[in-house]
Amino acid sequence: MVFKRRNPKTWLQTIGHLFYPKGGWSRAASYVMHRLRRLPDPPHRIARGVAAGVFICFTPFFGLHFLLSAALAFVMQGNIIAALLATFFGNPLTFPFIATISLELGSWMMGTPGGFHLEAVGRAFSQASVELWQNFGAIFSGREADWQRMGVFYRGVFWPYLAGGMVPGVVSGVIAYYLTLPAVTAYQKRRVKRLQSRFEKRRAKLTKSGAAQEPDRLL
Repeated sequence: MVFKRRNPKTWLQTIGHLFYPKGGWSRAASYVMHRLRRLPDPPHRIARGVAAGVFICFTPFFGLHFLLSAALAFVMQGNIIAALLATFFGNPLTFPFIATISLELGSWMMGTPGGFHLEAVGRAFSQASVELWQNFGAIFSGREADWQRMGVFYRGVFWPYLAGGMVPGVVSGVIAYYLTLPAVTAYQKRRVKRLQSRFEKRRAKLTKSGAAQEPDRLL
């Protein structure tokens, strides 16, 4: 294939880049900001998309953040691409803080025991995913499905995470909106001025060139 990598990445490299992108997190963040500013949409729509993407990062629907952020941006009449890019806010560096805040706040709100360890939370989501697929397969294999552990997971982890993530998610989304709106507005104004300046220079050059050729035509 023409566009196939000359040296394919190994699984270890792929997993490693999830935790530390090639070029570092600062370069990855700069790329996301560059792409956001250059989106061809009004600033308020881009800011709404960013708010939607950041908010979704505080939900426990892992694996569905792209889909949910796009759906929420559509409902909010925001830019869908901006929402997808904004899910970058939820990354291996920020998820420990997001999960801790969401779970502790949700446990306090629902009156359930808190003090979650991130390792235990990750293991709970992993086990729940495996059990969900096993029960789904039981529909076709005739094996009896067991939802007891799933019930414990939803009551002890999922619902506190979902409830507790609403408040910091909304707050972070609003902050992201008001940070993105002026930044994109200023960038688009500067870009329009640069384009106008280039156009004026090109037009002046063409006018000067035409005026210089006019005497030659008369001769």
